[in-house]
Amino acid sequence: MFAAFLKLGLTSFGGPIAHLGYFREAFVVRRRWLTETEFVELVSLCQFLPGPASSQVGFAIGLIRAGSLGALAAWTGFTLPSALLMTAFALSAAAFRGAWATGLIHGLKLVAVAVVAQAVLGMARTLTPDARRAAIALLAVGIVTFASAFIGQISAIAVGALLGLGFCREQSAPPPLPLSLHVTRRAGIVAMVLFAGILAGGPLLAAVTGNPAVTHFNAFYRSGALVFGGGHVVLPLLQQAVVAPGWLSQDSFLAGYGAAQALPGPLFTFAAYLGAALQQPPNGVPGAVLGLGGIFLPGLLALIAVLPFWNALRQRVAAQAAIRGANAAVVGLLAAALYNPIWTSAVMNGADFFAAAVGFVFLAAFRLPPIAVVALGVVFGLVTR
Repeated sequence: MFAAFLKLGLTSFGGPIAHLGYFREAFVVRRRWLTETEFVELVSLCQFLPGPASSQVGFAIGLIRAGSLGALAAWTGFTLPSALLMTAFALSAAAFRGAWATGLIHGLKLVAVAVVAQAVLGMARTLTPDARRAAIALLAVGIVTFASAFIGQISAIAVGALLGLGFCREQSAPPPLPLSLHVTRRAGIVAMVLFAGILAGGPLLAAVTGNPAVTHFNAFYRSGALVFGGGHVVLPLLQQAVVAPGWLSQDSFLAGYGAAQALPGPLFTFAAYLGAALQQPPNGVPGAVLGLGGIFLPGLLALIAVLPFWNALRQRVAAQAAIRGANAAVVGLLAAALYNPIWTSAVMNGADFFAAAVGFVFLAAFRLPPIAVVALGVVFGLVTR
């Protein structure tokens, strides 16, 4: 299990949607570890939950095939390569000095503009296919633009879910769950209590103890627990978690995000870079471990919590409607983040705008691999600085 997922962790470029394609080819078509119907059901379940969908699907495949140790092996194999590379980038970034370093960082920031613009476009096509959900996304943009950052993000998702309940009901008859995941109701309840307990108690524990390790872990856990849609959607939450309190500069944040586009594996390993690059301890390798643990743990707990109850839950029209509304709001969150902080921090003149536009077209129209766009962005940054 570890070897199978390590190979994917080393070769799966292209983001969470591409990862699911790699998983299907590896485990449905070639190894036949699960059927097409089972795979689609797993993807549907993980899209419903907060957290990184592709990592959750991999974790569930490991659970089906080899139990709890198989799930841990699958997650570790898929996550380890990009986590190590992002940590190494953070540790070496401190040595960057001079005009070439400024150009490199600027080029990576322009890559972030192109990548997030493509993500907004792709998610809008999928998650806001009608006027009702487009309106919810637009309302979310307004909420996060005019409200304080963290409260605005939470409020936008909550309002989206409520509006989804009222306006996004579509009668459908999903198939019954065909998987037997051997997760007991007791285990599901324990995971649910842990998920909610850490989310609610983390800020209080951080305030009472004043321990920076607890504070950092809580910031990453909160970001992972509140992100629906996975992938690029975590960007505004992480930005608020580490840049707003002054733990990391905006330039370093966006440079790391741009570099993450060149790597295979889950985008959530960006948290390893952030934890390692923080300007106050625990940082370095311990900070990377805290960042990784904090960002991934809530999604995996949510998956375990829902597994025993998923079949009954997804039959409910109200649950489906709420998640449609929340997903539409997520599009608005990412669109707002595209403007601030990404666009406002990266695009300084007409040449920057043109470079970002070229990167976007290469990604969206020519389907150029993200690593190639990263290389072009870095060259542009070095040449113009």
